[in-house]
Amino acid sequence: MIPVVLSGGSGTRLWPMSRTQYPKQFLPLISGKTMLQETVARLGDVKTVNVICNEEHRFLAAEQMRQMSQPCSIFLEPVGRNTAPAIALAALDAMAKGRGTEALLVLAADHVIENEQAFRDAVAVAAPLAESGRFVTFGIVPTSAETGYGYIKRGDKCADKSADKGVGESYPVAAFVEKPNAETAQTYVASGEYYWNSGMFMFRADRYLEELGKFRPDILSACEAAMQTTAADFDFIRVEEEAFKACPDESVDYAVMEPLSANSTASVVVVPLDAGWSDVGSWSALWDIKQKDEHGNVLTGDVIAHDTRNSLVMSDDRLITTLGVDDLIIVDTKDALMVAHKDKIQNVKAIVAEIKASERSEHFQHREVYRPWGKYDSIDNGERYQVKRITVKPGAKLSVQMHHHRAEHWIVVSGTAKVSINEAESFITENQSVYIPITAVHALENPGKVNLELIEVQSGAYLGEDDIVRFEDRYGRVKV
Repeated sequence: MIPVVLSGGSGTRLWPMSRTQYPKQFLPLISGKTMLQETVARLGDVKTVNVICNEEHRFLAAEQMRQMSQPCSIFLEPVGRNTAPAIALAALDAMAKGRGTEALLVLAADHVIENEQAFRDAVAVAAPLAESGRFVTFGIVPTSAETGYGYIKRGDKCADKSADKGVGESYPVAAFVEKPNAETAQTYVASGEYYWNSGMFMFRADRYLEELGKFRPDILSACEAAMQTTAADFDFIRVEEEAFKACPDESVDYAVMEPLSANSTASVVVVPLDAGWSDVGSWSALWDIKQKDEHGNVLTGDVIAHDTRNSLVMSDDRLITTLGVDDLIIVDTKDALMVAHKDKIQNVKAIVAEIKASERSEHFQHREVYRPWGKYDSIDNGERYQVKRITVKPGAKLSVQMHHHRAEHWIVVSGTAKVSINEAESFITENQSVYIPITAVHALENPGKVNLELIEVQSGAYLGEDDIVRFEDRYGRVKV
């Protein structure tokens, strides 16, 4: 089995926590682990994992796998092209490594599964079906008449599987059904013949490419071209950018699963999964699955709630107090606060669209920004100045760089900094500072074994992050 975790996307429905540069799969929304880490952890002991993500998220994915000590290959999509091409990259890689007859277990990085044993049991049922050449989809046993999911209609039970208490059940797929209206969804659930479409699959790499070539040869040829000139970069696998950009944008459901089920009913099988699944598609969905207090509240962070019921309140940094409120979603980050009624929370995308249209930055990234060497927090700014708190991990080094429009002061708060300015090196320790003039070529390194914390004061006519000219970078960010 080759696990393939799809970690693309930059969903806006969990704003302000989820941002374009820090989407929900990299957030610890359910436990101390991020959703990506939860997805990998429920696989158990696997030798390696293929993670497919946007190039902009590569260091987030790599760092979170490093924290788990999980060997992985991270495929970088230069642009998002949906799930069919993403899976094709993993399948082509498997073929190139002589593993074409092995099953790909395709998972989304941002799903919650509460009963991990039930998940593993379903995978065990799916494995021999996939190994025999069939395409398996995991159908979620519905708990309500949801209109936000696609549905899968099952056929008669597969004869070669046990029906003992639902364990080992599998069914040929009779039809994939689009998102229904409320009345239709109710009839689906009442019939007992429909499942929610989870977007999780299992099939052999060679079989996937075979059927993709039949139904969407344009996608296959574009992905083959993109994989012909892959480049290894640390744990990353970079595909050829222009070839992948030319690939059509299509989901695996539309590209393969639906046309295959229509042409060959025995080839596509659904395995029921009743495991406390959620795609956490909104703040109200998160409230549904999180443990609540005696008043029905989900309170996270520094929160004092009086006379408050059935609400979700999350504080990322400062104290939030509530008094006499019901059914609210309150989410506070360092640079944005959202207050919404639970019944209206699906419309948060309209807020994000307005922020984007206003050319603000709060939809794009957090005030605290993660980099491969550590992170920085933009704690203050004004006309011609900006103040950041910078954290550099032990042994890490920022790129050798210069700025055309700004000078910088660095004040060390804790740790030791190795500083290079126009090739002159020095060590700056706690309570010491250094000045970097405009156009000076400089670098910052943490030579110690504890985090380096410093305050950076920028001053100048232009303070944008694009005023960085890199000369050397150990993280591959220098354009050759």
